[in-house]
This record gives sequence, structure tokens and C-alpha cells, in this order.
Amino acid sequence: MKYPDEESSTLEFKETLPQNDQIIKTVVGFCNQNGGKIIIGVQNDGTIKGLNEDEVQKVLEYLDKSIYDRTSPPIIPLVYAQTIADKTLLIIEVSAGMNKPYYIRAETLERGTYVRLGRSTLRANADTIEELKWASRGRSYDLMPVYHAKMEDLDYAKIEQFFLSRKGSKNVPQAFNEALAAYNIITDAHAHTLPTVAGILLFGKNPEQFISEAFIICTRFQGIEGREALAAFDCTGTLFTQYKEAYAFVVSQLNRSFTIKGPKRLEKLEVPEEAIREAIINAIIHRNYHIKAPIKISIFDNRIEIFSPGSFPGPINKQNLKMGLTYMRNQAITKIFREAGYSEKLGSGFRTIFASYADYGLPEPEIHEGANFVKCVLPRDHRRTIGKHTKQDERRILDLFEQVTELSIGEIIELLHIPRSTVHRQLQRLIKDGVLAKKGTGSGTKYLRNF
Repeated sequence: MKYPDEESSTLEFKETLPQNDQIIKTVVGFCNQNGGKIIIGVQNDGTIKGLNEDEVQKVLEYLDKSIYDRTSPPIIPLVYAQTIADKTLLIIEVSAGMNKPYYIRAETLERGTYVRLGRSTLRANADTIEELKWASRGRSYDLMPVYHAKMEDLDYAKIEQFFLSRKGSKNVPQAFNEALAAYNIITDAHAHTLPTVAGILLFGKNPEQFISEAFIICTRFQGIEGREALAAFDCTGTLFTQYKEAYAFVVSQLNRSFTIKGPKRLEKLEVPEEAIREAIINAIIHRNYHIKAPIKISIFDNRIEIFSPGSFPGPINKQNLKMGLTYMRNQAITKIFREAGYSEKLGSGFRTIFASYADYGLPEPEIHEGANFVKCVLPRDHRRTIGKHTKQDERRILDLFEQVTELSIGEIIELLHIPRSTVHRQLQRLIKDGVLAKKGTGSGTKYLRNF
């Protein structure tokens, strides 16, 4: 018999009770994000095996106290037994924590903080830990003041243009500074009024002077491997400018077909224009601007890849995206983009992407969540196919090291869902090329970036 749900960012199966810290790590990862359950007595494929009832009773007597004593802030889990089809399961359940970041006390905050990425539990890096701290205070990074910026670094003509462009708006607000504060374009800090991160990114005269990696790199590659760049363009300036430039670049690199209908010649882009638009906007408004890395848009013969720094801000899977379920990372940026007419409402973006591709009869877009990044893949030509395990796997492995410094082979397999033999072969090639380095032996082996 199968368990009714599948493994996800909020559900993990264990066939037997682990004898190491994996349960503690997973509990911490759940608590740092959206809560979750560990079901012990279920195989990875969901088959219910059950546990010995005496063993379950013994664990019930100490496990909750062990988790409480070894975590900081202390985590109080709900530990209980459940019987399904005469099989006894052990359930460990935790809610999303209110005092993030949570960590394993003995490992300290810097080394003992863990998060869930898909079905994997990984050690959080410094950027993720900072974001967890803001989340516990109900703040997002785009609301933070830019301490080395001044009010004159804002372009007031652009701000006035935004106020006039809003639906139903005819005039610039009379209480101008109050309106800037209400939209979190400015904030008070240490007895001074300063631009926020959102203010600089959306209306700054020179945003890259203050947030250097907040731009978009667009590249058109030859073939499907990304070895030779045919064209490249860096989109800088405000986020509105970056969106317009990135969209124009992508569209310019794609093919168009033409049909004659009556006296008119109609042209059609090879992929839905609305899907391109929504994918770029989603990358801009949901990316993690605290991570010092740009958005990357790569165009290949058979696909468009949009790489955005930062993992999903909520428990998202493809089915939820199709239903319009989404979470907001950047409160001010999202609100201003919506009121400026660039996005309709929360959750509509991914629904539009999937629906437009279905209308075109193209293969379904793919959404990949990795170690602090999200990648949206928009197929170009459904008649082309890619070999199941080519050098593309090598690129996918390297993508994981954009935001983390080390991973085990098991973590790579969990994140990419490709066979162990393929991962091992690609890792050996990357080590030989000097791109990655290896440390440790046996089950403790880790791979580190060397670039």
C-alpha cells in the first residue's frame, strides 16, 4: 500500500529510524521554512512498510525531548504514532517557526542552520540565514534602507511618472514624501530619511552604484550546450528598464512565422510572447536581491533558461503554480510592478506561462529549484529532443554551485533527479577540468567549487 502523499519540501519519508542527526537537520529545515512532516516507516517510493510497535513506543518516550534539547531556539515537535492498513508509522510534525533562524545547538548558527530545497535538506549559507532573520521580523530585503545612499540618488521624475501611471490616478499625491513612505520607496533610519532597496532598484538614478549585482545578463548561445556565445547583452538601470531591455533581447533572438489573412500579414513568435514576459517579470520581482548574483537569461536552439537567484519564498510545486498559488518575497517591488501595470495580480504569472504554452501546443515549461536559485525553462521547438544524459547534466551540476560552496553526491542526485552513475561521471570530469574539488572519503565526501 502507498502513502497518499508524495515527498516534497514539506514531507519526507524514512523507511527506518535514522541513527544520526538527519532527523534533527530535517526538523530544523522544516521549521526554518514552511513546516512539515517526517513519516518513518515508509519507503522512498511511498510504500508503507511500518515499524515495530515496541520500537515506536521507545522512540515516543525520548524523541521530542531530544529535538527540544538539541535545537536553538528550542523546537517543540509533535511526535505521534499512526496506524495505516495495520502498519504502525511514526510521525514527527513541526510548524513553520516564528523565531527564525533555527539551528542545531552543537553546530552553532553559522554551521547548524538548515533549509529545505525540494525533497532535500541542505545547510544554509550566510545569505539565507540573513533572509531567515528578516522573515522572523516580517520584513523583506527590499524594505531595508540603503545606508550609503541619499535622497537625491532617487529620480523624482520617474517616481512622478509612476504615480501618474497608476490606474485611476490623475495627479501626483500632494503629500509626496508620505506617499513615498507608504510605497516603501523611502524609510526612516537612525534619525535620517533614506531610500530603500526597492526605491533604489525601481527609481534610482544609478542603481548599480549601490546594488552592484542587481542586473540581468542575456546571452544567445550556439546549439544546445552553451559553449559558444553568439550574442550577449547586460541589462542595467532600474528594474523597469532591465525588464524592457531583457524582453527586447529575447524576442530579437527568436524566430517568427508569417501568415496572410485577408489584406493583412500576421506574424507569430515561435513561443508565446506572454510567457516570455511573465517569466522575466517573475524573475525580477521574486528574486533574492541580497544574493550578490545577477539574473541570467540564456537562449539555446531548443530552449530559453531564466536563472533567478534565491529559492522559492514558499512551498511551491508545479501543480500549485498552475493553480496560481504563489508567495511574495519583495513586498514593495511586487506592489509597484503591479500598480505600474506590468503584472496583473499575484499568482497569475505562472498560470499564464503554462496556459499559453498549452495553447501553442509546445512542451510544458519546466521549473527547477536548486541551492538558492530557481530556473524557468521555456522550450522553443517541440520537434527537437535532447539526449537524456548529455553534457547538459554537467551544466546543471555547475548551476547548483552558483550559491553554495559544497554538496555531496547524494544531494546532487536529490536536486537534479539524474542517476548516480551520470552524476559520478560528470563530477569526475569537472574535477579533472579543475572546476570542482573533492574533499573527504566514503559517505562524508563533499564536492567544492574551484572557481
